[in-house]
Amino acid sequence: MKKIAVFPGSFDPITLGHRSIVLRALPIFDEIYVAVGINMEKRSTFDLQDRIKWCEAVFKDYPQVKVESYEGLTADFCKKVGARTIIRGLRCGSDFEYENMIGHANKRLHPELETIFLLTESELVGVSSSVVRDIYKNGGDTSKFLPLEVKLGTNVK
Repeated sequence: MKKIAVFPGSFDPITLGHRSIVLRALPIFDEIYVAVGINMEKRSTFDLQDRIKWCEAVFKDYPQVKVESYEGLTADFCKKVGARTIIRGLRCGSDFEYENMIGHANKRLHPELETIFLLTESELVGVSSSVVRDIYKNGGDTSKFLPLEVKLGTNVK
């Protein structure tokens, strides 16, 4: 049986931290879905197609990484693609509190699902999509936070 995992997020935009988590999880799984979530209650800064394109470009040399968008519950997406594991990155204690709660909810929805946490590499702890968006919106240099494949343009909503 293939070991399939899902790494869900808005990836608005994908950061060096996101890339690090996926690359470090690759030896554990046969396939990882980078699942770009569509959240109607959350207004994305960057267009969905750009976010998908950036994720595909970042992982183009890794055929075991698939990029898909999804709407609805992450647990349902996992079931659809045959994943039994959700991967989440943790930067700090407050991340754990939130992710622990979500992990338990996913387990109740689909008991076969496990959530694993990978600690963010220490040099990337301060990297988040929201920090990057703030720097970008204020005209700052985001290059220290983003993979080379991610070129932020003018497709801001």
